[in-house]
Amino acid sequence: MLIIFELMRAMVKIRKLTLFIITVIFLISSSFIIHWLEPDSFPSPFIGFWYVMTTVTTTGYGDFVPATTIGKMFGLFLYFFGIALIGIVIGKIVEGFGVYRRLKEEGKLSYKGRDHYVIIGWSNKAHHTMNEILEIDDNAKIVLIDSITKKPIEQEKLFFIQGDPTDKQILEKANVLGAKAVLIFTEDNVIDPVAADGKSLIIVSSIEGYAKEMNQDIYTLVEILKEKHIPTFEHANVDEFILADEALSDLMAKSAVHNGAGKLVMKLLNSKSGIDLWKIKRRSEWKTYNDAFEALRKVGANLISDRSDFNILTKLGEPIPHDAELFVICNKETYQKIVS
Repeated sequence: MLIIFELMRAMVKIRKLTLFIITVIFLISSSFIIHWLEPDSFPSPFIGFWYVMTTVTTTGYGDFVPATTIGKMFGLFLYFFGIALIGIVIGKIVEGFGVYRRLKEEGKLSYKGRDHYVIIGWSNKAHHTMNEILEIDDNAKIVLIDSITKKPIEQEKLFFIQGDPTDKQILEKANVLGAKAVLIFTEDNVIDPVAADGKSLIIVSSIEGYAKEMNQDIYTLVEILKEKHIPTFEHANVDEFILADEALSDLMAKSAVHNGAGKLVMKLLNSKSGIDLWKIKRRSEWKTYNDAFEALRKVGANLISDRSDFNILTKLGEPIPHDAELFVICNKETYQKIVS
């Protein structure tokens, strides 16, 4: 009995793969042994395997039982050693799930998916942006890169990676090459906007440098605090940037001059209103902007621009370029009807 306990204590300390191999060998060999000891009660190794598994898992159906003394002695051995071994294996499996969950919460694992959104820098703005993305895109997956010690919120579609976003290995862990877009945010309550923009510039330069090294494009969006820094970010090949202060000033000015304009813009920006801005591809049957305008109008969508060109109504008779990026305003159901 002491020998068995010593064996169990040794089993606990060995590597998981070694324990798994030992367990498989033990179960298979025991199946052949009980078949060899009692061929009448266990006519095949598979029946022996059935008996071994029901014994070591404490199921005990009782449909196959040993009849001889030596068979029963081997059954006792399975009770003591087999049940203990399976208990250790189950414990190791549970422990593995616990370690996996802890590593995931601490941001130590790599993200293997594609077509996700990478958010760099956790803040209230980043949190709100994440919620908006999930409202707009039902299949969206968010990967957060930040230096915080654990995942900031419990959200099934949020995958956290802890580390420095200027580190190539961290960018690889987040699989930024397979992302739809990378969004870079500044911290909340920034005291020094110059330092904040400088930090964002270093991050986006690292990302664009990594993309150039891998000969791929990464779509980057950056929050900028100072307008005078725009040329520097343009030089870093940023695809889009949002001027936080300027956006607020423009919205306040328009609302002051045209009362209610601010409410209208805020409603459009908030996907919960039911109406949103969507990008669609040009269809082959749409030869002119008017063809697209009328076809979209019939399904309940308003064509408003081609990229940043809002003069659609003045050029309805003109042909649509093959590389056009059309934007419409409509609800989610209408958009899904259009793209389907």
